[in-house]
Amino acid sequence: MVYQKDFNIAPIDDDKQSRLNAAGLINSTLENLWKDCYTAMAQSNLVLWNRKLDALWSILGGDQVEGDEIDKKMEALDNSIYATGSLNHKKDGFQKAEGDENTTISLQYLLLKKKSLFLRRLQNSQGKGTAYHSSDEDDFD
Repeated sequence: MVYQKDFNIAPIDDDKQSRLNAAGLINSTLENLWKDCYTAMAQSNLVLWNRKLDALWSILGGDQVEGDEIDKKMEALDNSIYATGSLNHKKDGFQKAEGDENTTISLQYLLLKKKSLFLRRLQNSQGKGTAYHSSDEDDFD
């Protein structure tokens, strides 16, 4: 077995296996999707924001069991968002919306923010994020 000096590259056999670590690629993809989410959020592009969150879920949800508690929470979040009607976005921000439309857009924004937090926390709990803590690690304070 040949070992590479870069710790982000998995050990390989001489049978021409991929030199790239799949976990590194997944983390890179997740980071790019989060950047897109933050851009869409800042631009009040709720449609794109939701699509990027769905892409994140397709990666993170793959490590969940269908029908488990996490899966059901995600489904409930999506149902809450879809119950508000078609996702809206205003290129000039919320101030251009009037009446009930403004209330709907504000509610959709808050629900998408809740979905974002849910997915970020899920990513962290899976050890793919920025704030992972293992229960078997000793506290050395």
